[in-house]
Amino acid sequence: MAERPEDLNLPNTVVTRIIKDAIPDGVNVSKEARLAISKAASVFVLYATSCANNFSLKGKRKTINAQDVLNAMEDMEFEQFIEPLQQCQEAFLQDKREKKMEKTLKTAAATQEEETIEEVDEMSDEEGEKEPDQQVEGDEENVEDDEEEEPRQAEGEDDEDDGEEQEEEGEEEEEAS
Repeated sequence: MAERPEDLNLPNTVVTRIIKDAIPDGVNVSKEARLAISKAASVFVLYATSCANNFSLKGKRKTINAQDVLNAMEDMEFEQFIEPLQQCQEAFLQDKREKKMEKTLKTAAATQEEETIEEVDEMSDEEGEKEPDQQVEGDEENVEDDEEEEPRQAEGEDDEDDGEEQEEEGEEEEEAS
């Protein structure tokens, strides 16, 4: 609970803003009037909270809920506030549902995007792991070029083998002489 009575007052800036929104332009409110309205609003909030708390205790609960506040308004004989409070509560709940739906949609979209990225990664991994016999379109020319180069290398290898044989024959001739 508050240590000083002043701690129970609503902030003056908030009360001033509410007053300015409630009255027409050009109407001035004195400092004493703002202070009196602030104290009255604080007393109203404390009284409404106390009445709502009584309803929660009757329900054997420690938490005050919206229905407790509506019941307190009726008990305090402020029935004219019940309908506007219910409308505000419904607007709040609708806004909360919309935000939750947006969050769900964003999460679903992000999940779907991640799955798409994973699928693309898997597809590219599969292409990298394909067998050498498999060809990608446009690689036919490269395969043909490779086949042409192989016989040339084979011919060159034979030439080297012939050179080695000639060297061996030359060495044998030298030894014989």
